[in-house]
Amino acid sequence: MAASARARRPGRPDHPHRPRGHARGALRWLGGGVIALVLAVLLGVATVQTVSSGGQRLPFAGLAVVALVLVGLAALVAGAGSLLRVTAWTRGLAGTPWRTGRLRIAGPAVLRVEPDDGGEDVDLRLLSTATWRTRAVQRLDAQEVRFAAVGEGRWVLTADGLGTLYGARTP
Repeated sequence: MAASARARRPGRPDHPHRPRGHARGALRWLGGGVIALVLAVLLGVATVQTVSSGGQRLPFAGLAVVALVLVGLAALVAGAGSLLRVTAWTRGLAGTPWRTGRLRIAGPAVLRVEPDDGGEDVDLRLLSTATWRTRAVQRLDAQEVRFAAVGEGRWVLTADGLGTLYGARTP
């Protein structure tokens, strides 16, 4: 089925952007975490076998194992959280139409969207704590954005040409 036919189906958002790319990113984080944990196990087993067979002790091997385990666990947590968020956003966008409005920046992560349809202004707080993502949204001040509610007090917004979704919540 063509993309234009999918977009016209009832209940589909009228904006072509979907969080599919975010799901791929979440799966990359999960995969990277699994790879780091597997490498930690392999390095640990190789180190133990080398030392137990009378070989020379490998310097910093234990530290490398601990670092790989910590990085692997952190990547697994980040990937799982991202996958849960993408799932919630996808489910929320399935039945919610996109709205357009003018974005106003009230602070580093404090936003207000003035809907074009004359509805009530929506006050939001950006979910991202990454400085570069916050600055990217701040550059959208006074520009037209698309936004949609994806749950109770949870919103996503984007703008033409951004290629990504930004999560926000009501304060």
